[in-house]
Amino acid sequence: MEFKLNEEQSKLQAAARELARKEIGPAAAAVDEAEEFAMDNFKKMAALGFTGLLIPPEYGGIGGDMVATVAVMEEIAQACASTADILNAHLILGARPVLLNGTEEQKKKYLPPLTSGSKIGAFAITEADAGSDISGAKSTAVKEGDSYIIDGCKVFITNGPACDIMIIFAGIPALAPRGMTAFIVESSAPGFSRSTPYIKVGMHGGTNCKLIFENARIPASDRLGDEGKGMKICLYTLDEGRICIAAQAVGIGQAVLDHAVAYAKERRQFGRPIGDNQAIQWKLVDMDLKVQAARLLTYHAASLLDNKLSFSREAARAKLFASDASMEIAVDGMQVCGGYGYMMDSPMQRYFRDAKLTQIYEGTSEVQRMVIARALLTA
Repeated sequence: MEFKLNEEQSKLQAAARELARKEIGPAAAAVDEAEEFAMDNFKKMAALGFTGLLIPPEYGGIGGDMVATVAVMEEIAQACASTADILNAHLILGARPVLLNGTEEQKKKYLPPLTSGSKIGAFAITEADAGSDISGAKSTAVKEGDSYIIDGCKVFITNGPACDIMIIFAGIPALAPRGMTAFIVESSAPGFSRSTPYIKVGMHGGTNCKLIFENARIPASDRLGDEGKGMKICLYTLDEGRICIAAQAVGIGQAVLDHAVAYAKERRQFGRPIGDNQAIQWKLVDMDLKVQAARLLTYHAASLLDNKLSFSREAARAKLFASDASMEIAVDGMQVCGGYGYMMDSPMQRYFRDAKLTQIYEGTSEVQRMVIARALLTA
């Protein structure tokens, strides 16, 4: 099956490609070295409406569907995976839950600043003892009059150092063990603070930190969905996010392949380009196959979502295959480039470091296998 983009999807892809090649790509090494939130890139994406993808115009967005979002995400990730990471955390994890689960008042209040990019979004579920097992989260929310008092600490939160609006999850003790509930929290909330950013192996421009809630008081009107419905909101959001992580992995893989092919044409050993050697050719072929297969799995999952069909297993398939493939491609790409690929002034080392995170966040590869296995065995 071939996924042919329609006119609107093609326009968004073309705009993302132009931005990626002219502005984001040339700055990618500097963003990586700075290890700071890539604010300039975020503003450039916002100016093109990408922070409002999948959000209807009545809330300030530009509409679009998941297939278009995947196309944009892949183009951005080819140039700078950190910037695609920021977009995913802001749009899919930060804004989409408000659209899908919020009251009309919440949508009108929070979506316009998120879609315009004047406010930065984030999503906070992970805790020190609750990573793959998110049911182990210990943060609590206690109703007190017309407010909730939230206590707890979230870790590894993408966009955490820069976010203004975040979707957080806490358990209501009276409803335990099924009390997980979602809340919209603004960074100005009393009792909220954050740690200094983590120092990470890769994805340096998409910064992470701890989000700390110490008797943090938020209005009861900022509860997202009903009490006890947080797990459902969280899992669905992660399903959508996995499609976009797969798109990021495809973008990284394509960037590695493009660089390796160009290098194999130019690098000469024994009097001829190394691309004339079958050993190199077969590596390039394997890389190409993995990129194409990962892309088709990703677009398939996105298409199912857009057509309102079940897509959870397909999202897991796409993320599992694309992220593992991206890491394998990065290893082979570095091998094709030899010593030059191992140097810090080569983009290969950045692709290698960025690719690894796609196997970990929003559900590790092991978790994706659990999701797929469960679907197979309960069918």
